[in-house]
Amino acid sequence: MGSTVTTANTVGKTWDGGNEPLGASYGKLMMWFFIVSDALTFTGFLAAYGFSRFKFIETWPIADEVFTHFPFIHGQPLPLYYVALMTFILIFSSVTMVLAVDAGHRMQQGKVAFYMFLTIIGGLIFVGSQAWEWKNFITGEFGAVETKGGSILQFVNSKGERVKLADFAVSLPAERIEDTKSNSIWFDDSSDLPSVSLAEVQAGFAANKDILVRTELIHQGKAEGLNKPKHKTILSREESEKMLAKGALVVEGANLHRNEYGSKLFADFFFFITGFHGFHVFSGVVINVIIFINILIGTYERRKSYEMVEKVGLYWHFVDLVWVFVFTFFYLV
Repeated sequence: MGSTVTTANTVGKTWDGGNEPLGASYGKLMMWFFIVSDALTFTGFLAAYGFSRFKFIETWPIADEVFTHFPFIHGQPLPLYYVALMTFILIFSSVTMVLAVDAGHRMQQGKVAFYMFLTIIGGLIFVGSQAWEWKNFITGEFGAVETKGGSILQFVNSKGERVKLADFAVSLPAERIEDTKSNSIWFDDSSDLPSVSLAEVQAGFAANKDILVRTELIHQGKAEGLNKPKHKTILSREESEKMLAKGALVVEGANLHRNEYGSKLFADFFFFITGFHGFHVFSGVVINVIIFINILIGTYERRKSYEMVEKVGLYWHFVDLVWVFVFTFFYLV
């Protein structure tokens, strides 16, 4: 019996929290359990992305050639500038969340509300920016041709600069019909017709001798006229003609079936990983709004505790930290 009492006392001293082990409330402990389990989920996704990229490393799209858009600035290639701005905004929202938690510890209702409001604004800007990135990724800019073997052919001028399909494709009188359930085989809808047909691209390519085909294959080292450490392989005019003759369809933008930027897996992972993270950010914004309303009506003042702000702060910091890894592995590496 004496041994049992000693053990109980030892356990009590070790935890030293009574009904709150390690001094953490039940709510905080459950939030930490959720964060750990969710971290393992994101780890699995990023590991799968890493393995897939390693397997198709020679044909994987180059991020700074894909994400080059910036709002209200057209025609200027700004690789990853907007993604970097999104990252800064999300990290800054973590700073405002820290200030909100600190103000909560001091029972300063006004400051908690102010910093929570800034955190919500930062989250909304990030979610909106991600939706804008998706829109540009799905729409595409230059277009490409997919061969019968599934390879992606892009087009460049004599300087190695990307050329849009619409800039050299010629208009042909042939009628183009979009497959619908009423007229297609197996009653299967096809994707929307591209702005130009394969025949129009091939005819335009034949008429413009200064245009060459660029393949998915990554060439390491700087090429003549290109100041980049790695770039896609540009074929000679004769090789370009032979490769384009194998063309099967025109691809514009990206979806779960086609991808003008290269490997289809790149688009699949982009939609899944960034979408899953975006869902977390959106959920965090919704929760922050609920907490913000409770702050305004004085719920936590009456409770004499702003622990709810601290708990949602843990979630928000986790979401920000995950984005740092997504940004690093998906966009930078």
